[in-house]
Amino acid sequence: MKAFSTQICLVALTLLIASTGCGPQGAHEPDQTSEALSWAKGAVWYQIFPERFRNGDAANDPVKSSVVKDNIKSWQVQPWTSDWYALQPWEKERGQSFYEVVFDRRYGGDLVGVIEKLDYLSELGIDVIYFNPIFEAHSLHKYDASTYHHIDNNFGRDRARDLQAIKSETENPDTWSWTSADKVFLELIEKAHAKGIRIVIDGVFNHCGTEFWAFQDVVQNQQASRYSEWFDVLSWDDPATPDTNEFDHKGWWGYKPLPEFKEDEQGLIPPVRDYIFNITRRWMDPNGDGDPSDGIDGWRLDVAKDVSVVFWEDWYRLVKSINPAAITVGEIWEEAGEWIEKKRFDAVMNYPFAYPAIDFFVDRETQIASSQFDKELARVRQLYSAETNLIMMNLVDGHDTDRIASMIMNPDRKFDRDAGPWHNQQYDPTKPDARARKIQKLIALFQMTYIGAPMIYYGDEAGMWGADDPDDRKPMLWGDLKYEDETYSSVLPDNTVRDKVEFDAVMFDYYKNLIRLRHENPPLQLGTMRGILTDDERRIYGFSRAHDGETLVVLLNNNEESQDVRVPVGFPAAQVLDLLSGKQYPVSDGEVHLSVGAFAGAVLKKL
Repeated sequence: MKAFSTQICLVALTLLIASTGCGPQGAHEPDQTSEALSWAKGAVWYQIFPERFRNGDAANDPVKSSVVKDNIKSWQVQPWTSDWYALQPWEKERGQSFYEVVFDRRYGGDLVGVIEKLDYLSELGIDVIYFNPIFEAHSLHKYDASTYHHIDNNFGRDRARDLQAIKSETENPDTWSWTSADKVFLELIEKAHAKGIRIVIDGVFNHCGTEFWAFQDVVQNQQASRYSEWFDVLSWDDPATPDTNEFDHKGWWGYKPLPEFKEDEQGLIPPVRDYIFNITRRWMDPNGDGDPSDGIDGWRLDVAKDVSVVFWEDWYRLVKSINPAAITVGEIWEEAGEWIEKKRFDAVMNYPFAYPAIDFFVDRETQIASSQFDKELARVRQLYSAETNLIMMNLVDGHDTDRIASMIMNPDRKFDRDAGPWHNQQYDPTKPDARARKIQKLIALFQMTYIGAPMIYYGDEAGMWGADDPDDRKPMLWGDLKYEDETYSSVLPDNTVRDKVEFDAVMFDYYKNLIRLRHENPPLQLGTMRGILTDDERRIYGFSRAHDGETLVVLLNNNEESQDVRVPVGFPAAQVLDLLSGKQYPVSDGEVHLSVGAFAGAVLKKL
């Protein structure tokens, strides 16, 4: 694992210009990526959905009054190890279907639990934790913030007192206190940093929740509210009609529970902009002493295209003025070269990397050929500079998609479409079979050896599976817990399968070893990328990673059968070592002849 850089303390650091040529990466001129972001090049990310990762303190678990408003008295926090699809007594009492009640579940995951499992993450070898939203919010997912200047009260150690502070503070940073949950988060940052792990959080600046303090003031005081200009209000309540409430507002994509902040030609209007700038300073330099080492290391920005580019460019400058080494990653599902070139973000979530990966490794009837896979990867790399390609967040799944293991069980669909029983009764939500696990390992091998910064969605390394939201947000599998079998009749009445649910130590070790290889071999983190072998008939793909005079060759056999392969290594050597198997092979006329197992690969290094 890379050591934690002390450079983050240099707030006044002038951004250095990287002058490396693009070579095979793309046709761009070198970008302005700062040397301060060298830590992010090839880093391994790990995404945590806080409510579902680990319950470290049952005393802060959510209570019924903060979750549901109906008369169901039996509501309780869900048993962590219970059958995901089995309805609990309170859910049966409601008389609704699984997908009607599941969003009111809470499992009690918190930041105390993350601190408890930092050793697990350190053993896995990750460099960066990306958290889904952690600010105070009503929902389980926290994309409906009630405030941005306090951590959710269920994530700390004093829920009741935290709520008092949250309800008493507004936009003035001089009045902001540090709640128990805030302090737990700062403790988490400190302890993660001590282990060489950076912390990146979700910034949701397009919209908030209806419980957001400014929106609540508008609801109560209407036009008289000092925050009446903060939101896109479509109509005000008419006092002359006491039996009718005409108040209406713009919601994100028409969804009223997520009120949108108002924008003008300069982006978010000044008071909203000022508030977001103030909370940015708060979490990046908590004690305000000019040393950001006690703060977060970056931001992932939600629904980035729904916020004015003027705002992002201003906000980006603010972030870099606080900490040049902080990374900003936009949630953009399409190609996004302009967003990076114009200094709105440092990188984006690289969905265009995921699309061909699924087309090649997962699909069967619609599977693309090795040569097409290579061409599409090259095309995506051409969109960005050499420096940017090294820090792109290369994900294959996440909280907005079905899990990779379940994708493999359900091939030949468009990415993130028809991705679960809720919308597709033909979707298979059951435990992945041995074939699927082999393919998952092959994808992980590709992800960990390809150029960029690979991201693991929590639990993939532990053997978790699941359809799209909400089924991709099951409680994390832990080796110290015993789980009930998973059944499916509540969503697929004719399904009688019972699947054993347990931590997959073999899969964990596989991911851990891949990450170790990545850390031990600089070409896998920092090297250029070049496709060197495409065998369409046998579905074999090979590429090289070269850095500082050293080249590694990666060979992938995306085939049901073992294959004998001759691969050009592109460097002079008498023998090479396969870093995966430990086997040595002679080099003859610049080629290595080896046998690669079904859905397996090799990573060849010069001896």
